[in-house]
Amino acid sequence: MPWERIESYSYWILFVATFLGVAVWESFRPKQELSGAPGRRWGRHGLVLIVCTVISVGLYLASPVVVAIAFAGNRYGLLNKPWIPFVVRCILAVLLLDFVKYAVHRTFHSVSFLWRVHQVHHSDPDFDVSTATRVHPIEVVLSQGAYFAVIAIFAPPVIGVLVAELVSAFQSFFGHANASLPGWAEKPLRRLFVTPDMHRIHHSEAAGEQCTNYGDCFPWWDRLFRTYLAEPAAGQDRMVVGLKGFQNDASLGLAFMLTQPFLPEKKEQASRIASAEQA
Repeated sequence: MPWERIESYSYWILFVATFLGVAVWESFRPKQELSGAPGRRWGRHGLVLIVCTVISVGLYLASPVVVAIAFAGNRYGLLNKPWIPFVVRCILAVLLLDFVKYAVHRTFHSVSFLWRVHQVHHSDPDFDVSTATRVHPIEVVLSQGAYFAVIAIFAPPVIGVLVAELVSAFQSFFGHANASLPGWAEKPLRRLFVTPDMHRIHHSEAAGEQCTNYGDCFPWWDRLFRTYLAEPAAGQDRMVVGLKGFQNDASLGLAFMLTQPFLPEKKEQASRIASAEQA
Protein backbone atom coordinates (compact mmCIF):
# COMPACT_ATOMS: atom_id res chain seq x y z
CA MET A 1 0.00 0.00 0.00
CA PRO A 2 1.47 3.42 -1.00
CA TRP A 3 2.54 5.76 1.79
CA GLU A 4 -0.03 8.34 0.69
CA ARG A 5 -2.87 5.88 1.21
CA ILE A 6 -1.49 4.73 4.55
CA GLU A 7 -1.32 8.36 5.64
CA SER A 8 -4.86 9.11 4.52
CA TYR A 9 -6.46 6.06 6.14
CA SER A 10 -4.54 6.23 9.40
CA TYR A 11 -4.96 9.99 9.79
CA TRP A 12 -8.71 10.09 9.27
CA ILE A 13 -9.38 6.97 11.32
CA LEU A 14 -7.39 8.46 14.21
CA PHE A 15 -9.01 11.86 13.63
CA VAL A 16 -12.56 10.53 13.95
CA ALA A 17 -11.77 8.07 16.76
CA THR A 18 -9.98 10.69 18.86
CA PHE A 19 -12.68 13.31 18.36
CA LEU A 20 -15.41 10.89 19.39
CA GLY A 21 -13.40 9.51 22.30
CA VAL A 22 -12.64 12.96 23.71
CA ALA A 23 -16.24 14.06 23.10
CA VAL A 24 -17.51 11.14 25.20
CA TRP A 25 -14.91 11.83 27.90
CA GLU A 26 -15.82 15.51 28.27
CA SER A 27 -19.53 14.71 28.12
CA PHE A 28 -19.27 12.50 31.19
CA ARG A 29 -16.62 14.52 33.05
CA PRO A 30 -16.88 18.17 31.85
CA LYS A 31 -14.40 20.64 33.31
CA GLN A 32 -16.61 23.67 32.68
CA GLU A 33 -20.22 24.13 31.71
CA LEU A 34 -20.53 25.28 28.10
CA SER A 35 -22.42 28.47 27.36
CA GLY A 36 -24.07 26.95 24.29
CA ALA A 37 -25.29 23.61 22.96
CA PRO A 38 -22.40 21.31 21.91
CA GLY A 39 -24.19 20.30 18.72
CA ARG A 40 -24.30 23.87 17.42
CA ARG A 41 -20.65 24.41 18.30
CA TRP A 42 -19.59 21.23 16.55
CA GLY A 43 -21.61 22.11 13.46
CA ARG A 44 -20.17 25.61 13.07
CA HIS A 45 -16.61 24.53 13.81
CA GLY A 46 -17.05 21.60 11.44
CA LEU A 47 -17.93 24.04 8.65
CA VAL A 48 -14.73 25.98 9.32
CA LEU A 49 -12.77 22.72 9.17
CA ILE A 50 -14.31 21.89 5.77
CA VAL A 51 -13.45 25.34 4.40
CA CYS A 52 -9.87 25.07 5.66
CA THR A 53 -9.45 21.56 4.27
CA VAL A 54 -10.76 22.50 0.82
CA ILE A 55 -8.52 25.57 0.60
CA SER A 56 -5.42 23.82 1.93
CA VAL A 57 -5.77 20.74 -0.28
CA GLY A 58 -6.68 22.84 -3.31
CA LEU A 59 -3.69 25.14 -2.83
CA TYR A 60 -0.95 22.67 -1.95
CA LEU A 61 -2.20 19.45 -3.57
CA ALA A 62 0.06 17.68 -1.08
CA SER A 63 0.33 16.38 2.47
CA PRO A 64 3.28 16.14 4.88
CA VAL A 65 4.02 12.57 3.80
CA VAL A 66 3.82 13.46 0.10
CA VAL A 67 6.28 16.30 0.67
CA ALA A 68 8.57 13.97 2.63
CA ILE A 69 8.56 11.47 -0.24
CA ALA A 70 9.20 14.19 -2.83
CA PHE A 71 12.24 15.54 -0.97
CA ALA A 72 13.60 12.29 0.44
CA GLY A 73 16.64 12.58 -1.84
CA ASN A 74 17.47 16.18 -0.95
CA ARG A 75 21.28 16.25 -0.97
CA TYR A 76 21.31 18.97 1.68
CA GLY A 77 18.83 17.29 4.01
CA LEU A 78 20.17 16.77 7.52
CA LEU A 79 17.76 13.97 8.41
CA ASN A 80 18.32 11.68 5.43
CA LYS A 81 21.98 10.93 6.07
CA PRO A 82 22.60 7.17 6.19
CA TRP A 83 25.32 7.56 8.84
CA ILE A 84 22.66 8.65 11.34
CA PRO A 85 20.78 5.59 12.69
CA PHE A 86 17.29 5.40 11.18
CA VAL A 87 15.53 5.31 14.56
CA VAL A 88 17.44 8.41 15.65
CA ARG A 89 16.44 10.21 12.47
CA CYS A 90 12.79 9.35 13.08
CA ILE A 91 12.92 10.61 16.67
CA LEU A 92 14.64 13.81 15.57
CA ALA A 93 11.99 14.28 12.88
CA VAL A 94 9.15 14.06 15.41
CA LEU A 95 10.90 16.50 17.75
CA LEU A 96 11.80 18.92 14.95
CA LEU A 97 8.28 19.05 13.52
CA ASP A 98 6.78 19.57 16.97
CA PHE A 99 9.23 22.41 17.60
CA VAL A 100 8.19 23.98 14.28
CA LYS A 101 4.59 24.01 15.47
CA TYR A 102 5.65 25.62 18.74
CA ALA A 103 7.63 28.29 16.89
CA VAL A 104 4.87 29.00 14.37
CA HIS A 105 2.26 29.19 17.12
CA ARG A 106 4.38 31.64 19.10
CA THR A 107 4.91 33.74 15.99
CA PHE A 108 1.15 34.00 15.47
CA HIS A 109 0.95 35.53 18.93
CA SER A 110 3.84 37.94 18.35
CA VAL A 111 3.05 39.56 14.99
CA SER A 112 0.07 41.91 14.86
CA PHE A 113 -1.54 40.70 11.63
CA LEU A 114 -0.88 37.05 12.42
CA TRP A 115 -2.49 37.55 15.81
CA ARG A 116 -5.59 38.99 14.11
CA VAL A 117 -5.78 35.74 12.15
CA HIS A 118 -5.02 33.50 15.11
CA GLN A 119 -7.52 35.18 17.40
CA VAL A 120 -10.25 33.34 15.51
CA HIS A 121 -9.08 30.29 17.43
CA HIS A 122 -9.05 32.18 20.73
CA SER A 123 -12.39 33.93 20.27
CA ASP A 124 -14.26 30.70 20.91
CA PRO A 125 -16.48 31.60 23.90
CA ASP A 126 -15.95 28.08 25.26
CA PHE A 127 -13.20 25.46 25.25
CA ASP A 128 -13.93 21.91 24.14
CA VAL A 129 -12.86 19.27 21.64
CA SER A 130 -14.33 21.21 18.71
CA THR A 131 -12.14 24.25 19.49
CA ALA A 132 -9.28 22.31 17.88
CA THR A 133 -10.94 22.71 14.47
CA ARG A 134 -11.70 26.42 14.89
CA VAL A 135 -8.80 27.80 12.83
CA HIS A 136 -8.89 30.46 10.12
CA PRO A 137 -7.96 29.30 6.59
CA ILE A 138 -5.15 31.88 6.40
CA GLU A 139 -3.56 30.35 9.49
CA VAL A 140 -3.86 26.87 8.03
CA VAL A 141 -2.23 27.93 4.75
CA LEU A 142 0.66 29.77 6.43
CA SER A 143 1.28 27.11 9.07
CA GLN A 144 1.14 24.31 6.51
CA GLY A 145 3.52 26.20 4.26
CA ALA A 146 6.08 26.55 7.05
CA TYR A 147 5.65 22.88 7.95
CA PHE A 148 6.15 21.75 4.35
CA ALA A 149 9.21 23.98 3.98
CA VAL A 150 10.92 22.41 7.00
CA ILE A 151 10.18 18.92 5.71
CA ALA A 152 11.59 19.84 2.29
CA ILE A 153 14.75 21.35 3.80
CA PHE A 154 15.57 18.67 6.38
CA ALA A 155 14.26 15.65 4.41
CA PRO A 156 13.17 13.58 7.45
CA PRO A 157 12.20 9.91 7.09
CA VAL A 158 8.68 9.40 5.78
CA ILE A 159 7.72 7.23 8.76
CA GLY A 160 8.93 9.96 11.13
CA VAL A 161 6.74 12.54 9.39
CA LEU A 162 3.76 10.18 9.54
CA VAL A 163 4.24 9.52 13.25
CA ALA A 164 4.54 13.27 13.93
CA GLU A 165 1.35 13.90 11.98
CA LEU A 166 -0.61 11.19 13.84
CA VAL A 167 0.63 12.27 17.26
CA SER A 168 -0.33 15.86 16.48
CA ALA A 169 -3.79 14.83 15.27
CA PHE A 170 -4.45 12.96 18.50
CA GLN A 171 -2.96 15.68 20.68
CA SER A 172 -4.97 18.44 19.02
CA PHE A 173 -8.25 16.97 20.27
CA PHE A 174 -6.88 15.65 23.56
CA GLY A 175 -5.30 19.01 24.44
CA HIS A 176 -8.59 20.85 23.82
CA ALA A 177 -10.71 18.51 25.91
CA ASN A 178 -13.21 20.15 28.24
CA ALA A 179 -12.10 17.65 30.85
CA SER A 180 -9.28 17.04 33.30
CA LEU A 181 -7.11 14.09 34.13
CA PRO A 182 -7.12 12.77 37.70
CA GLY A 183 -4.60 14.54 39.91
CA TRP A 184 -2.39 11.46 40.17
CA ALA A 185 -2.08 11.32 36.35
CA GLU A 186 -1.93 15.01 35.46
CA LYS A 187 1.45 15.87 36.96
CA PRO A 188 3.55 12.99 35.54
CA LEU A 189 1.83 13.06 32.14
CA ARG A 190 2.37 16.82 31.81
CA ARG A 191 6.10 16.18 31.83
CA LEU A 192 5.71 14.23 28.60
CA PHE A 193 2.68 15.67 26.79
CA VAL A 194 0.58 18.83 26.74
CA THR A 195 -2.48 18.06 28.88
CA PRO A 196 -5.91 19.73 28.67
CA ASP A 197 -5.30 21.64 31.90
CA MET A 198 -2.00 22.94 30.55
CA HIS A 199 -3.37 24.05 27.18
CA ARG A 200 -6.56 25.50 28.67
CA ILE A 201 -4.40 28.15 30.36
CA HIS A 202 -3.33 29.29 26.89
CA HIS A 203 -7.01 30.01 26.15
CA SER A 204 -7.45 32.19 29.23
CA GLU A 205 -8.97 35.63 28.64
CA ALA A 206 -5.96 37.12 30.46
CA ALA A 207 -3.56 38.46 27.80
CA GLY A 208 -0.45 37.41 29.70
CA GLU A 209 -1.67 33.83 30.07
CA GLN A 210 -2.48 33.63 26.35
CA CYS A 211 1.24 34.10 25.75
CA THR A 212 2.17 30.88 27.56
CA ASN A 213 1.94 27.15 26.89
CA TYR A 214 2.31 27.29 23.10
CA GLY A 215 3.34 23.63 22.79
CA ASP A 216 1.50 21.33 20.39
CA CYS A 217 2.42 17.84 21.60
CA PHE A 218 5.34 18.15 23.98
CA PRO A 219 5.71 20.66 26.87
CA TRP A 220 9.51 20.76 26.68
CA TRP A 221 9.73 23.77 24.34
CA ASP A 222 7.67 25.91 26.72
CA ARG A 223 9.89 24.91 29.60
CA LEU A 224 13.06 25.46 27.57
CA PHE A 225 12.04 28.91 26.29
CA ARG A 226 10.35 29.98 29.53
CA THR A 227 6.83 30.22 28.21
CA TYR A 228 5.51 27.51 30.51
CA LEU A 229 2.83 28.36 33.06
CA ALA A 230 1.74 25.68 35.52
CA GLU A 231 -1.47 27.31 36.77
CA PRO A 232 -3.58 30.36 35.85
CA ALA A 233 -3.79 33.22 38.33
CA ALA A 234 -7.47 32.58 38.97
CA GLY A 235 -7.06 28.81 39.25
CA GLN A 236 -8.37 26.23 36.82
CA ASP A 237 -11.93 26.27 38.17
CA ARG A 238 -12.35 30.05 38.07
CA MET A 239 -10.36 30.86 34.95
CA VAL A 240 -12.44 32.40 32.14
CA VAL A 241 -11.63 31.31 28.58
CA GLY A 242 -11.94 33.24 25.32
CA LEU A 243 -11.28 36.81 24.26
CA LYS A 244 -12.80 39.75 26.09
CA GLY A 245 -15.57 41.23 23.98
CA PHE A 246 -16.15 38.03 22.02
CA GLN A 247 -17.62 35.76 24.68
CA ASN A 248 -21.04 35.65 23.09
CA ASP A 249 -23.18 33.53 20.80
CA ALA A 250 -22.35 35.66 17.74
CA SER A 251 -18.75 34.43 17.91
CA LEU A 252 -19.93 31.03 16.70
CA GLY A 253 -21.16 32.38 13.36
CA LEU A 254 -19.32 31.04 10.30
CA ALA A 255 -19.26 34.47 8.64
CA PHE A 256 -17.83 36.01 11.80
CA MET A 257 -15.05 33.42 12.06
CA LEU A 258 -14.03 33.91 8.42
CA THR A 259 -14.09 37.71 8.54
CA GLN A 260 -12.84 38.36 12.09
CA PRO A 261 -9.20 39.09 11.05
CA PHE A 262 -10.46 41.95 8.87
CA LEU A 263 -12.89 43.52 11.34
CA PRO A 264 -11.95 46.69 13.26
CA GLU A 265 -10.09 45.73 16.40
CA LYS A 266 -11.59 46.38 19.78
CA LYS A 267 -9.47 48.49 22.09
CA GLU A 268 -8.62 45.64 24.43
CA GLN A 269 -7.44 43.52 21.49
CA ALA A 270 -5.54 46.28 19.74
CA SER A 271 -3.22 46.70 22.73
CA ARG A 272 -3.02 43.02 23.57
CA ILE A 273 0.49 42.24 22.29
CA ALA A 274 2.06 45.27 23.94
CA SER A 275 0.40 44.63 27.28
CA ALA A 276 1.33 40.95 27.17
CA GLU A 277 4.98 41.76 26.50
CA GLN A 278 5.05 44.18 29.44
CA ALA A 279 3.53 41.61 31.81
